[in-house]
Formats: sequence, C-alpha cells, structure tokens
Amino acid sequence: MKKIIVIGCPGSGKSTVSRALHNKTGIPLYHLDMMNWNADKTTVEKSVFRERLSAVLEKDEWIIDGNYGSTMELRMAACDTVIFLDYPLDVCLGGIKERRGKPRSDMPWIETEEDAEFIEFIKSYNEQQKPKVLGLLEKYGDKNIIILGSREQADAFLNGENL
Repeated sequence: MKKIIVIGCPGSGKSTVSRALHNKTGIPLYHLDMMNWNADKTTVEKSVFRERLSAVLEKDEWIIDGNYGSTMELRMAACDTVIFLDYPLDVCLGGIKERRGKPRSDMPWIETEEDAEFIEFIKSYNEQQKPKVLGLLEKYGDKNIIILGSREQADAFLNGENL
C-alpha cells in the first residue's frame, strides 16, 4: 500500500480513517476538500483543483481522502489500494452531526450549521452515488479493495499488523 484512496459517504469518517492510516504508515495525506475549497466556502477553479490533484498523483506515495465523483475514476486508476467506508445512513448522519462546530484539518472552515442540501445528498448517497462507486470497484477489481462496513471494522483494520 503506497497509493491509497479512502472513499465513502460524507460523514462516514474518511478523514479520520485517513489520518489514522497516515499516522500508522507515514504515507503523506491529502484531503480533496482542501484542494477544492477556499476558507470563504468558495471553490477554486476546476483547472486549479485538477492541477493540485495531478501533482499529488505524480508522487510515489499518497493517501487521498475524499469522494469527488468527477475525479474518482482518475484516482482509482492511479491507486494501488481503495478503502471504501460502506456505512449505514444513520452512522454517516451522526458523523456529520458530531463534527459540527469543530475545527478539522481536512476542511478550511468550521462548519457551524446544518446544510440541508448536503444532508439530502447524504440521504440519497446509497441510491445515487454508491452504485457508481461499486461499478468502479468492479472495473478496477485488480486493485487491493478493502470494504469496511462499520467503525468497528475500520478500527480492526487500522489496528491490524498488515499495514
């Protein structure tokens, strides 16, 4: 494992798992949200985001945390390992609620209020986004694919000796 992507529904704990994996392995960690967002909640130009991502993909080792469907296949093609956090909806909604008001190293601002559109995206993730993810996992079945279905499974994986 030298080129790892961590994907899953918002609120599943992608950044938490990514940080723990980084701490355990020393592999550099990159957050897509930090590449895409400014502190004032505006996004950078798509070309800037792509340039930032391309610069990371050229490196010998990386952990990339985030979904961003428009670049998921690009990252999946470049990685050797995919970690998919496939958690129940209630876990993801709880994760969003828990992080509100807390500073995070993976976001350039502190989220202080509920974003109704974002919550709807999360609620529709299993029907709208997950089938696309599963299709890519099938297409890139030659990769080391790790699907974790609960926080307990993630903890067991991160505590394993195989990292």
